[in-house]
Amino acid sequence: MASETHEEFGRIGIWSGALHRSRVDEAGSEAIAEAVAELEDLGYGTLWLGGSPSPDDAAAVVDATRTVTVATGILSIWEHTAEEVTARIAGLDASARGRFVLGLGVSHGQLAPKYAKPYSAMVAYLDALDAATPPVDRGRRVLAALGPKMLKLATHRALGAHPYLVTTEHTAEAREALGPDALLAPELSVVLDTDPDRARTTARNMLGRYLQLPNYTNNLLRLGFTENDFEDGGSARLLDALFALGDTERVRARTREYFDAGADHIALQVLTADESGAGLPRAEWRELAAVFADEL
Repeated sequence: MASETHEEFGRIGIWSGALHRSRVDEAGSEAIAEAVAELEDLGYGTLWLGGSPSPDDAAAVVDATRTVTVATGILSIWEHTAEEVTARIAGLDASARGRFVLGLGVSHGQLAPKYAKPYSAMVAYLDALDAATPPVDRGRRVLAALGPKMLKLATHRALGAHPYLVTTEHTAEAREALGPDALLAPELSVVLDTDPDRARTTARNMLGRYLQLPNYTNNLLRLGFTENDFEDGGSARLLDALFALGDTERVRARTREYFDAGADHIALQVLTADESGAGLPRAEWRELAAVFADEL
């Protein structure tokens, strides 16, 4: 892994599906701007916009920050054409373009009406990005790669991979598939709750919807889980393999496991039982920044 890539992404980032200005009112937009400015000040290396953001959503976060890397995690290739994306990126000023990373994914058949031949569609999309004026070059994009073919594509046509909902075993396999130099930046979901039952309930509330999507379940089956592990929102062993549940020190220990497996950067997604706070768990982000102070 090139040292300059480590410096650009940092070791620890924040992944959030609540940073979409297009989905909130003016007050919500101001809250997002304040939150991302604080995340930058806390020292996180990269802010990942989850939940299929638009190019405008990403541009708004870039505009609200000064130096932090901003990445889409992940923009769906079915929702926005390559031409639309390149035009929006070209509209950013030069310094902003230099810290923006385009994360791309093929989404899921259940969510994307146009879904068909996802691998071929991704290749065509990358071709279009290469051909654009100006192009979005290989060093400014990452792929949401789970399986071997997409991981190989991420090695040759992108900076690397940003896998979502994966275990440390998958991280080790992805590192082997990507080789030593490509970026490997998995997402890791976190529940800061020392009550095990309550923490698992929070995790299941999030995981249940992903267990309806074959791209994820097929990947988990490849890793040795069974259909029984998908029942009732996920078995205890599945939850413990996919999440960091407990206090901040437990989260730190879990991130070490992913780093030991080959990750370069980890994007932490904080889950809370209370969803009334517009999805911006700023207190938890501060707690994590304190425990990771030596790595930010």
